Amino acid sequence: MPRVGLTPEQVVGHALALIDEQGPEALTLAAVAARAGVATPSLYKHVSGGLTELRRLVAVRVTEELADRLAEAALGRSGDAAVAAVLRAYHAYATEHPHRYAALPQAPQPDEDLAAAAGRLVGVIVAVLRGYGLEGSEAIHAARTFRSLAHGFAALSTGGAFQLAEDLGETQDRMITVLTAGLRDWPRP
Repeated sequence: MPRVGLTPEQVVGHALALIDEQGPEALTLAAVAARAGVATPSLYKHVSGGLTELRRLVAVRVTEELADRLAEAALGRSGDAAVAAVLRAYHAYATEHPHRYAALPQAPQPDEDLAAAAGRLVGVIVAVLRGYGLEGSEAIHAARTFRSLAHGFAALSTGGAFQLAEDLGETQDRMITVLTAGLRDWPRP
């Protein structure tokens, strides 16, 4: 019988706390069980698929968190203001939670829950791009451009790649200016 008061959501919360402190490579059932105050075999009562299932649940939660953050940033905004807010929110999430961000799958996974969360994340970006009149295939191309820029900047920032003295916020401002100018002048077929 599962431990009273411990839920799969709490197990994921313990896993995320561990990832936040030590990185995604530190995620083990034993470490999560220790944080939760249960024996390792007891976790199978809450996460039946073991470590694979726990990693999947973590990926879903992190994707949902990022999608929530982007949706909140876009709310009430359109065009350049929406793009800037979403890009800033994306980078802020990655820098606030660099280890969680590292646990975020970048490629599609054969999982319904993760696909739904990823679809919501991409859906926010596509909705923002509608402000530039981009639909169908052009919206997909633009979303890929947007995601490449957002992920590249986030991954390089959290990975410590930007060591020069120039202000990172100014770099981000210029990056946003380049992207919004490109979206306003998007090449049409």
